[in-house]
Amino acid sequence: MNDTSPQALPTVCDPVTLEIVRGALRAAQSEMEALIERTAMSPFIREKKDFFAALFDGRGKLVVGSNLPAFGDILAPIAEYYPLKDMQPGDLYWYNDCYLSKGAVSHTPDQVFVAPIFAEGELVAFAHSWAHFNDVGGLRPGSLSPDCVDIFQEGIMVPPIRLARDGIFNEEALRIFYRNSRFPAMIQGDTRAAVAAVRLGEKRLLELFERFGKACMTDAFRQLIERSERTMRERLRALAKPGEYRFTDMIDSDGQGNGPIRLRYKLTVGDNHIGLDCSDSDDQTPGPVNFLMAPQVPSTVFGLYLLGGDPDNLLNDGAVRVIDEVITRPGSILQPKFPAPLGLRGVTLMRNVAACLGLINVATGGQAPAAHAAYVIWYLRGQKEDGSLFLMSDGIGVGYGARPTADGIDAVYLVAQENYPAEFLDSVYPVRLRRYAIHCDTGGPGRWRGGCGIVREVEVLAPEAIVSVRIDGVENPPWGVAGGKSGGPGRIVINPGRADERLIPPISDGTIVKRGDVIRLETGGGGGWGHPFDREPDRVLDDVLGGFVSREAAECEYGVVLTADGRAVDAAATEKTRRQRPEARLFHRRQYADVLT
Repeated sequence: MNDTSPQALPTVCDPVTLEIVRGALRAAQSEMEALIERTAMSPFIREKKDFFAALFDGRGKLVVGSNLPAFGDILAPIAEYYPLKDMQPGDLYWYNDCYLSKGAVSHTPDQVFVAPIFAEGELVAFAHSWAHFNDVGGLRPGSLSPDCVDIFQEGIMVPPIRLARDGIFNEEALRIFYRNSRFPAMIQGDTRAAVAAVRLGEKRLLELFERFGKACMTDAFRQLIERSERTMRERLRALAKPGEYRFTDMIDSDGQGNGPIRLRYKLTVGDNHIGLDCSDSDDQTPGPVNFLMAPQVPSTVFGLYLLGGDPDNLLNDGAVRVIDEVITRPGSILQPKFPAPLGLRGVTLMRNVAACLGLINVATGGQAPAAHAAYVIWYLRGQKEDGSLFLMSDGIGVGYGARPTADGIDAVYLVAQENYPAEFLDSVYPVRLRRYAIHCDTGGPGRWRGGCGIVREVEVLAPEAIVSVRIDGVENPPWGVAGGKSGGPGRIVINPGRADERLIPPISDGTIVKRGDVIRLETGGGGGWGHPFDREPDRVLDDVLGGFVSREAAECEYGVVLTADGRAVDAAATEKTRRQRPEARLFHRRQYADVLT
């Protein structure tokens, strides 16, 4: 987007100042996100934290931002219609069009807002916010449904447009947008929050440029990006020696009766080139699990693995540069052709993350985490007693894979580790939360146990409502590594334990429930790492006492026999049981196809 090479700029930002700038950028991003959280109206933004903010340099390259592996080049779609040289102070740009943005956003509820920032008369940076708006029109309230078979059914599409010029908003465009939502007041509030966050980022960056000067700040951006790239390249090459590595993962279904759908990846590491070939993945599907995967997405996954927890490096454009080439095939599940539906792309996004971890495991002989379950999304739609519409959209945590040195994390939700509080659910929606607990035995058995999923049970208080749900990993659960077993599956049950109990398909819409019905969602767990018989008996006992592993699974999966009261390990019986040690494999995936029969 700009011919100026950052490498040509002089090094004018000293190491101490660089660290001050880095901390200030992190603080500015956090402040922007706090503003969105505290002022947005959609529960999915305010309570579930489905948003992020980011800051870019003057060429549109990410300096500090999200670690969510779902997005591509945020600025390129805008620059295609509005050249950077023509931008002015006070401009604001907006889009949610997945196809025109080439996967920069990957389903229609995701709204992008970007403002250019000028210092000393020159374009020097961009501030950006993104958030998942709860309803942007389409076939069903919430805009996302397994019933959608093209993207036109998933809500209004906004191409990259200039929303404000000289600070003056295009109110006509916003009126069209609000008119397409079933909940316009909520969408108006979300828009105000997202725009305010961008303006705050603009203000904070201008303060930094005034304090340190344009030359120093521009050089700081360059150094922070190059530092991340250098670190990523060193760590990836130390991890994966030159050669080819292949891995395949599977999605259960597209919600339209098609599946399994395979993601086939090949990682090639050469002396001067690192490439990822995803072109052999299966074709796009009629149902909405298609994922318009931008080339930056796999690099973000590797960046999360290699830079996660590193206080000295930012996950920015430097990490994206490490994979020199990402190959996808038009018409495939990862590069669908317009107007294929994309609404449930989260399933494929999470399988993509798992497949990248699988490649690392192949390259290292099993030294990366095991696979995770895909976070669960469900909707309850209907009318309250007063006739007003309600839409309860909820994301529920799952278990993540065990690591070579630690258990997997329990109850993880992709965006933020927060749930709708019971008080919030009971006061805002016509439901009553009856149970919220760990889903026992879903963590894959291993030397290190996979994380467990969640049980969430809700009683319906509305006269009638409709349930939509997305659960993956039922027939193809998350795999274990180095002898660890796969995680347990999830499911959704209506009226558990009653005469009218029934299971509903894990990716489905249109299930009708009435007042007094109970909906139980059980989410899946992550794969285990290492042989289960190598787990210390006392750890297994702690898991049993804590409700993570049943007594039966302790004996069957871990070979650990407990005393009659279940409060201690029977050492002699355990030793006898563990003599009959099952075979271990590098990857392990158990089938659960009989869950719905």
